[in-house]
Amino acid sequence: MENGVNPEKKECSGQRETKQKSKETKQNVSSDSAQGNTAPPHPPRVRPRLVFHTQLAHGSPTGKIEGFTNVKELYTKIAEVFNISSTEILFCTLNTHKVDMQKLLGGQIGLEDFIFAHVRGETKEVEITKTEDALGLTITDNGAGYAFIKRIKEGSITDRLQNINVGDNIEAINDQTIVGCRHYEVAKMLRELPKSETFTLRLVQPKRAFDMIGQRGKSTKCASEAKMSSGKETLRLRNNGTATLEELPSNGEQEMTCKVDDLLESYMGIRDMELASTLVETAKEKTSPEEFGRGLDNLLGEFAFPAEFILEVWEAIIQANN
Repeated sequence: MENGVNPEKKECSGQRETKQKSKETKQNVSSDSAQGNTAPPHPPRVRPRLVFHTQLAHGSPTGKIEGFTNVKELYTKIAEVFNISSTEILFCTLNTHKVDMQKLLGGQIGLEDFIFAHVRGETKEVEITKTEDALGLTITDNGAGYAFIKRIKEGSITDRLQNINVGDNIEAINDQTIVGCRHYEVAKMLRELPKSETFTLRLVQPKRAFDMIGQRGKSTKCASEAKMSSGKETLRLRNNGTATLEELPSNGEQEMTCKVDDLLESYMGIRDMELASTLVETAKEKTSPEEFGRGLDNLLGEFAFPAEFILEVWEAIIQANN
């Protein structure tokens, strides 16, 4: 008893009203059913079942994967199919088993694309003396914590070292692990190494099939990187949120993104079509280069692009829009 009321029989006015409305609703439904006026329920909207075929790049049976929304989940699905750890996967290519950086899987997959997973092979350590400001490396990452070499500039310091190849994962710099770092962070670390000093890179090369052994694999400019999807629609993977089906970008948008990707390599030593696309989208929503720069700070946290890079990207996008 509380204030003279039995707690088991307490009932607020809202509950009484709800019960009364519930009775009226049931009576109306029964009346409508008797008269044959009940409308059939709308069937739930069925999302398309997207299934992709996959193999290990050095050779394996074909597996099927589905139900992933970002790159990390994609790697987990591939690992489950082949009974390996997802940390064994360095990167994936689309429609080729070769270490072809123009077929690298980024944030988009065409609905008809075949996915090849490149896994860890041998580990090696290479000593490099930084005789020039630039090493001649272009760095990218797999979106799941591994940065690797996407391009080696002809005639550069690293080009003269035959045991460094495109596709090699950079695991450590001077015994400092960089696993979990984004590619722009790794590029900044390498750029800030003192000139004339010797440093060590610990590299992990992808496991190769017999027809891939000895392949140096210098890539060309990004002419086809923006068009690596084969279908009219593409599955776009995002770090946060669900994957979405989107139409392929127009030729103008592709050219703009490719131009920003070229600027990324020129200023930062990285290539990343997904990041370039994000920069383009961010700039479209801004009204000044200063506002654009603040948007990039919010996007990338503490990492700061050079002011001249921000201005050049802004001007390139404005010119393209005009």
